[in-house]
Amino acid sequence: MSTTTPTARIFSSDNAAGTSPEIIEAVARAASGHAMPYGADDSTAAVRRRLGDIFECEVDVLLVSTGSAANALSLAALTPPWGSVLCHRDSHINNDECGAPEFYTAGAKLVPLGGDDAKIDPRELRAAGRHKAGDVHSVEPSVVSVTQATETGAVYTLDEIRTLGSIAEDAGLRLHMDGARFAGAVASLGRTPAELTWRAGVDLLSFGATKNGTMTADAIVVFDRSLTAELAFRAKRAGQLASKMRFHAAQLDAYLTDDLWLHNATHANAMAARLQEGLKGIPEVGLLGAADANILFCRLPQQVTEGLLADGYAFYHDRWEPGVVRFVTSFATTPQDVDHLLQAVSRHAA
Repeated sequence: MSTTTPTARIFSSDNAAGTSPEIIEAVARAASGHAMPYGADDSTAAVRRRLGDIFECEVDVLLVSTGSAANALSLAALTPPWGSVLCHRDSHINNDECGAPEFYTAGAKLVPLGGDDAKIDPRELRAAGRHKAGDVHSVEPSVVSVTQATETGAVYTLDEIRTLGSIAEDAGLRLHMDGARFAGAVASLGRTPAELTWRAGVDLLSFGATKNGTMTADAIVVFDRSLTAELAFRAKRAGQLASKMRFHAAQLDAYLTDDLWLHNATHANAMAARLQEGLKGIPEVGLLGAADANILFCRLPQQVTEGLLADGYAFYHDRWEPGVVRFVTSFATTPQDVDHLLQAVSRHAA
């Protein structure tokens, strides 16, 4: 993709969006003066307190630079090398992390499961959670990893999370949540972060922020605090203990202040809903699933896809199957951006 593509025409990923002004200002403030290194600064402590308030419990927090690091380190703390990670076949850890989970777990195996809308099917999880458990000739089922929101833009309901958490608990499995778009799920469901995580059995949460307004900061939120010490060593060994941690912390502190994280996610979701509603009125477009969060899949005629690409629009197409495209909105997407895209789709369809 050309780096000169107009921002208003990038619908390929929410990673293409910039950074919220409040976060830029916070980083600028953190640049003056001195602060203790390696997370011993006041901003890092403030982030821990804010997340404790948001999740309504005592938590430990490790700040990292990428979601892949958050996922891989979390799974490494939950899974022995001879264990297995039960996940959806369309999950990010299975398809888009270059083997990082296997690398950081020192060889644990990912076992992909099926289910509609990239949600793990409870029946498959129940069977996989006990498959060859205790058999030294096989990997040991160890942890379930759920993605919230999923890679198709669907959102696990509270009951669905509780069901998977109950199955995991009955089988003696730990529960990890890849929350790269967790804010979007919270905004979509209107349930509390506590209900959607530790109260449903989640041990560790990869708390995503870079897709929703920060620059370079994500976090691991630790609900089972017996894992904190191991995670701290793993983070250092993985090069994820930043010396000037205050810059990660400044971003997340601003992100959590005055519910900026939820405002950003609510807006991104609303832009996807606006796009979905507009596409419904174009007969040549076939919507695929609902846009619960900020991702929308649909089927477009080839001439529409080619026309949009010629117009300079950026989006994923033909990656899943011919004719299927993915549009992603973000906190920076405007109603005008969406309307212009809809006008272009309608023009090329005609």
